[in-house]
Amino acid sequence: MLIDAHRCRLLVIDVQTRLLPAIADSQSVLDQILWLVRLAKRLGVPISASEQYPQGLGTTHADLLKELPDNCVSEKIHFSCVAAGILGQANEQWVICGIESHVCVLQTAIELKGAGHEVFVVESGVGSRRHADKVTALERMRQAGIEIVSAEMFAFECLRTAGTPLFREISREFLR
Repeated sequence: MLIDAHRCRLLVIDVQTRLLPAIADSQSVLDQILWLVRLAKRLGVPISASEQYPQGLGTTHADLLKELPDNCVSEKIHFSCVAAGILGQANEQWVICGIESHVCVLQTAIELKGAGHEVFVVESGVGSRRHADKVTALERMRQAGIEIVSAEMFAFECLRTAGTPLFREISREFLR
């Protein structure tokens, strides 16, 4: 199965001010998430975002918040966005990035898959405090039938074809 720009939604999980600094390679993870959000907006892919207990973990990182569409961030106390009931409309496909890989990302991805959705997790767009937890989470998600993809897979699968004005624009702005 391929990611379809007309059937998917990008879900950004818990990229928060007090949690992000504790994440291994946090700047790289944040940069990748920003890239994914900008690309999704350019492709017309809807975006949802979550905040886990913002009173304790802080709000969404300011750089990311500037890029997100208005009113797309929902607060939660459940680790899973599914259990929290914040995902709104049912989408057939979910492309997930965020933190932490082995907690909120994992639980959300597994519950979405269990509900019959196609789920893709962007490997470079997720992180955990410990690298081993990220590795373990990605392996567990693979075993659950969740597709682990790269950021460029998301871009090229949404585009599907070269030679169009959109492809040239995306190539120039995001792929070089």
